[in-house]
Amino acid sequence: MNQKTFPFYRFEGSHREIGRQYGEACADLIRKHRDYALARLESKVRVPSMQALEEAALTYREYVLKYAPFFDEEIQGISESTGLTLGEAYLLQLRAEIYNEFDSNDECTTFAIQTEATADGTPLVGQNADLPNFYSEIGIVAEFVPDDGHTCLMLTPAGQISYIGINKHGLGVFANFLTCDGWRVGFPRYLLSRLALTKETVPEAITLVRSVHRASSRNLIMLDKKGNAADLETTPTTDMLIEPVNGLLAHSNHYIGQELLAEERLTGMHLENSKTRYARMRSLLERHHGQLDAQMMQNILRDRGSEPYPLCRMPGDDGTDSITFASVIAEPSKGQLWIAIGPPNQYEYKCYSFS
Repeated sequence: MNQKTFPFYRFEGSHREIGRQYGEACADLIRKHRDYALARLESKVRVPSMQALEEAALTYREYVLKYAPFFDEEIQGISESTGLTLGEAYLLQLRAEIYNEFDSNDECTTFAIQTEATADGTPLVGQNADLPNFYSEIGIVAEFVPDDGHTCLMLTPAGQISYIGINKHGLGVFANFLTCDGWRVGFPRYLLSRLALTKETVPEAITLVRSVHRASSRNLIMLDKKGNAADLETTPTTDMLIEPVNGLLAHSNHYIGQELLAEERLTGMHLENSKTRYARMRSLLERHHGQLDAQMMQNILRDRGSEPYPLCRMPGDDGTDSITFASVIAEPSKGQLWIAIGPPNQYEYKCYSFS
């Protein structure tokens, strides 16, 4: 196994200071992220102009300012310390929304495991994160320690202020792409994870996410140290809560809640891919019920038994450029993330924890 790991950073202070520290520490990676994202965008569609892209990204800013102005402070700090315009810094938070009209997505297989299904009493939550292969080059692990107390530990592409992770209170939030109609200008989907991590429990996080004027669809799978676990499927305007069965939850990239089945717009190979990965994850979790711990989950997340649509995705598996760029297993009650660069069948997991 390759011993290479994602770089780790700790950012502390006011949210503006955190953004500036982030930008200073990761400037090269952030600029690389911007360049890769723009190149991918231009390969899919004729981009009218950089100014038009930035203006489109900044239309979402009013919703960030309304629901989480501290996020805007961090984005401004990143812009100031990297030389990116504010529009470019916002564009990195809005990849899915900006790409939505012309790019298909199928990314990520998630899980949550309550105490009753574990080997050692430690509940688990996490995912294989599937994105274009260049994201394995620009991923980082960041500990955000703001003065307001909303400390969290996240895996994220460089320049994004939110992706997936845990907070100091023992809450973990992970996520999947979902495809539906009705996307609009609103609060960006990537920021929902860290917004939820400003709360201490799953019920509190669900209430907060439901209160937001959301831009797009997102699946959020959550677990807290009290043992609460839930999966919240959303569209921009509606949602459905899915409860664990036998202490287990799994999700991929299609709606599984009865009330939202009619919202599904994923089709063809992408839908087959998602259904195959979901069924495989459910099967492996159920097969190892009562034996599940961080080590067992490493084995499961490395699984390729459902080819051509395996949990651990490698270059060329499905004819797209998507791979499992990172694999994450969280033990929120312990304040720990086990993270492997992807594909995880080629890399060791490393344990990251709060400082």
